[in-house]
Amino acid sequence: MTSTTERKTLLRVRFLRLPEVLERTGLSRSTIYVRLEQGLFPRPVSLGARAVGWIESEVDEWIRQRIEESRDGAA
Repeated sequence: MTSTTERKTLLRVRFLRLPEVLERTGLSRSTIYVRLEQGLFPRPVSLGARAVGWIESEVDEWIRQRIEESRDGAA
């Protein structure tokens, strides 16, 4: 059974398709897939037989982590 909070959270989930992931991260398509294989990028979710999408909050968190690592390394 799902709680009201869990249902509200699920309703807010937004999927990003590859062009938007590329735009947000500044990475190339091939780099995204290499990092996926290495376990260094969020896994996409199957949206259908030939479509995948990334969970927006996971991509945003990945970007935040890169910023933190960059700033921590520069200090």
